[in-house]
Amino acid sequence: MSENEPTASPTGWVADQARRYEESGGTAGTTIQGAPCLLLDHLGRKSGQWRRTVLIYGRDGEDYLVVASLGGADQHPLWYLNLTANPEVRLRVGPERFTATAEVLPPEEKARVWPGLVEVFPPYAGYQKKTNRDIPVIRLRRDTPAAG
Repeated sequence: MSENEPTASPTGWVADQARRYEESGGTAGTTIQGAPCLLLDHLGRKSGQWRRTVLIYGRDGEDYLVVASLGGADQHPLWYLNLTANPEVRLRVGPERFTATAEVLPPEEKARVWPGLVEVFPPYAGYQKKTNRDIPVIRLRRDTPAAG
C-alpha cells in the first residue's frame, strides 16, 4: 500500500461499505439507511497517514455537508479531529473523485442548514438530543484547479 492509499476504518461495516463503494467505481454502497453517502479520505493528525470513512452528506449549493455526530456520542469522531488539523481532503461522490477543503460551520450557518440535514437523515435530530456536545457540521468545498 502506498503512503497515499488510505487505511480503512477500524469499524467493520464502514470498511466493508467503503471497499464496495470504491471497488464499484462509486455505483454500489452509496447510501446508508436510504441517505446518500460519500467517501472521505482524510489525513491522520497524529499518524500522518491517509484514512477513509463513509459519511452521509447533504448539499448546500455546490458544497457537500457532513455531520460529526458519532451517533450522538459525547466525543467527536476521530475523522472530525483530523479535519480540524488537516482540512485538505479527498472525496468520492458516486463515480467522481476530487479534492476539497473542509470548514466547520459557524453556529448561524449550522442553524440554516441543519433542517435540511435532518431531512436527509432524520436520526440526526435525536443524536443532538443525546449529547451536550454541539454536533459540528462541516462544509466540504471542491477545490478549483489552478489556472495555468
